[in-house]
Amino acid sequence: MKPIEIANYDVLPKVNYPSDIRKLNLAELNKLAQEMRTFIINTVALSGGHLASSLGTVELTLALHYVFNTPEDRLIWDVGHQSYAHKIITGRKEKFPTLRRKGGLSGFPKREESAYDAFNVGHSGTSIAAATAFAEAQCLKGEHAKAIAVIGDGSLTTGMAFEGLNWSGGRDKDLIIILNDNEMSISPNVGALSSYLNRMMTGDRVTKFKSELKTFLKNIPSIGEQIFKFSKQIEESLKTFVVPGALFEELGFTYVGPLEGHRLDYLIKNFENVKKLKGPVLVHVITQKGRGYKFAEENSPTYHSIAPFDVETGLTIPSANTAPSYTEVFGRTLIELAASDSRIVAVTAAMCEGTGLDKFRRKFPKRLYDVGIAEQLAVTFAAGLAIEGLRPVVAIYSTFLQRAYDQILHDVCLQKLPVIFAIDRAGFVGEDGATHQGLFDFSYLRNLPHMVMMAPKDENELRHMLKTAIGCGSPVSIRYPRGKGAGVPLDDELSILPIGRGEVLHDGSDLAIIAVGVTVHPALQAARKLADEGFQVKVINARFIKPLDAELFLSTAASVHKILTIEENVLDGGFGSAVLELLAQNGVKDVTVKRLGIEDKFVEHATQAELRSQYGLDEAGIIRAAKEMLEK
Repeated sequence: MKPIEIANYDVLPKVNYPSDIRKLNLAELNKLAQEMRTFIINTVALSGGHLASSLGTVELTLALHYVFNTPEDRLIWDVGHQSYAHKIITGRKEKFPTLRRKGGLSGFPKREESAYDAFNVGHSGTSIAAATAFAEAQCLKGEHAKAIAVIGDGSLTTGMAFEGLNWSGGRDKDLIIILNDNEMSISPNVGALSSYLNRMMTGDRVTKFKSELKTFLKNIPSIGEQIFKFSKQIEESLKTFVVPGALFEELGFTYVGPLEGHRLDYLIKNFENVKKLKGPVLVHVITQKGRGYKFAEENSPTYHSIAPFDVETGLTIPSANTAPSYTEVFGRTLIELAASDSRIVAVTAAMCEGTGLDKFRRKFPKRLYDVGIAEQLAVTFAAGLAIEGLRPVVAIYSTFLQRAYDQILHDVCLQKLPVIFAIDRAGFVGEDGATHQGLFDFSYLRNLPHMVMMAPKDENELRHMLKTAIGCGSPVSIRYPRGKGAGVPLDDELSILPIGRGEVLHDGSDLAIIAVGVTVHPALQAARKLADEGFQVKVINARFIKPLDAELFLSTAASVHKILTIEENVLDGGFGSAVLELLAQNGVKDVTVKRLGIEDKFVEHATQAELRSQYGLDEAGIIRAAKEMLEK
């Protein structure tokens, strides 16, 4: 399927930057919104990406850029799932078809791409803190640009968002927070009335009147201050019943809303009024995820982040690999284990479908806890469950588990609690890019006392590791990659693996490859190719990052004097570092060790296959590294 050429649209070809949309009338803006949706749908159908959220913010994006003087006014998106329309009208329209492709546009706002991207984002809850900083900096510099944070109702559940609200509400600086609420439905009549009332209440005359009345009451001799306080008490009591934003008003914000988020005329008029207000303001906007594409409207979780799909049917394009994904195998195995062990419960942080727990929720609804986008809460909550004798399995993506590091250390490991961390999307995640690559978990977990760390070579070994973790009695992490498994048969019976024991998959005396996780199968294939050239290469599946199989590794070092370690993790503090430490602690000499992994850098977006090739972690890269060692 070919996307529609830009030249075949009516308004879209005229728009490259926000200055262009400010020249359009309302009819042209509405036409532009329709064309942008078509452009986004057709592009994401080819590249994959975050579709539903971006379709829901087209009018909101246009209204913000129409009213505010971006990029001088700082527009900061939270997470960035909803930023595709923003990219299209900020100088990246021609490059938009390269979205999430190697060398192309990032799927998230990125300062290196555009001056209109005020802050790099990818994780939830950061926008309010960043916007507050911009507002403070404007005051310090004596400048008057606006700071605008756009945050979704889901992201508002993060602790950092609440911290930002608490801090910024008391600072009395010019800050605008747009609450993009896409979970609550709103009828046109209610939306129109709400928009009209807020347009009136944020207009110049009403704002001036309220300010003058406040000054007048306070200045009445002797009793002015008391009358003012009494009037405020009446006003606040009434707000509790009629104003949905009473909570935000209590935190120090002027609340505006809720506004209907798909009426450009309402949004523009209200934003023009809000732009004139002083102090912190929160604008509540109601939008619909997947707006304008019926499949995404009806099933927004599926279209939150979707692989390439057919526009006409909404069905994803099937992969040639028919093996189940690691995520699917994890979900099915956990159900199997939970059926015979009532202690097992599952905890996740707004990623029930993404972590494969949706079927677990249907099977055991009372044993699944989704705490929202609150990874710290998820971990400490699991710690409490473990103290009560349960076996909590915390399923969170590697990149998001980073946000709960202190809770893993302080609340789980320090107390040596049997919490199992099922770390999905570990290693290369591909097109989501630098903010989402799961390349750090070996390093940030390996130094924690009591933590047992495993990584399966394939989906079948994942099943056995999960069984092992349930009975381990201490903190355990199992990290596994995004995407399809190796396609190996799945054992019917689950067995408990001996803790800290690896396995030899291929024997040899010229070189030893010690691989872990998803790198094991390509290492085995490389060894077989090298055997055809006369090289005898030993391949070890480490299985455990902690504790290491000291007996196996030391005996290998004594007999094979060249060792190549392989991991999909940063090298600093990773698995290869652990092997080096083991050898050093045991006084092993006359052994050459080379580590394959990720150097000290962030990895940008590309497919997983492209990244494994680029960083030498595929079969060809392993053969290349092995030959360099063998031929020295």
